[in-house]
Amino acid sequence: MATWSLWSLLLWEALLPAAVHGAQVHGQVGGSVLLAAECPPGFQVREAIWRSLWPSEELVATFFRGAPETLYHSRFLGRAQLHKNLSLALQPLESGDSGNFSVLLVDTGGRARTQILQLKVHDAVPRPVVQVFIAVSGDAQPPKTCQVLLSCWAPNISDITYSWRREGTTDFGIEPSSLFTDGQVLKVSLGPGDKSVAYSCTVSNPVSRDVATVTPWESCHHEAAPGKTSYKDMVLVVVPVALLLTLAGLLSVWHPCYSGKKQKDICTDRGAPETENPLVGLQT
Repeated sequence: MATWSLWSLLLWEALLPAAVHGAQVHGQVGGSVLLAAECPPGFQVREAIWRSLWPSEELVATFFRGAPETLYHSRFLGRAQLHKNLSLALQPLESGDSGNFSVLLVDTGGRARTQILQLKVHDAVPRPVVQVFIAVSGDAQPPKTCQVLLSCWAPNISDITYSWRREGTTDFGIEPSSLFTDGQVLKVSLGPGDKSVAYSCTVSNPVSRDVATVTPWESCHHEAAPGKTSYKDMVLVVVPVALLLTLAGLLSVWHPCYSGKKQKDICTDRGAPETENPLVGLQT
């Protein structure tokens, strides 16, 4: 009889007015999330049914005749918990848990309401990679100014945003006209007074963030890396192409001379520079 009553509620739900769509809920892979069942004032819940609607409809948890139940054969078996306020907790989260969930609530007077929530599960943001590209002149004297492109990249992550900060300032101090490729690339001009100025790139998604910091002036006096690509060529060609390509592909094309945490010089075995204005790269 109890099973028949449960499925009767599900059939009855199809005759109800449109469901109430709740807020989007974000969670991190390996973490936990709480999907809240919201009840209007005076709504005393008697029965509740939680379901996952995607990729296939599955029964996740119920509250029927005063007893909670979560032992349904869904992909959330063993990971779902129904709280006293009938909110649904899921842990540990998996990347495939993203999707819509619905909860059908019935009160003691026979009124019913359906609420739909969207769950988005994200990976934790890894430490970003910041790479420095320098325009080096053919003059023997050290340059008075240094034109720099800073590129920031976080691998294999979606739904992320990039932001830059010039350290030591009260605000972000970054002009929008200096940013390219949705904020991944920053163009700056440095002088001798900027020797200790550091720039930080923050990569974030709705559940996590990480930062990498670099002092570009340190790269302005490295030996010029050999090659036939000038800084101007990079600005005119690479930046527009980067609007279509990932930053990973961009960096693989230009072969920076200094790579990795130890800044190992990978250009020492090459010949002398062939042209002026070669490209120098530093990855941190």
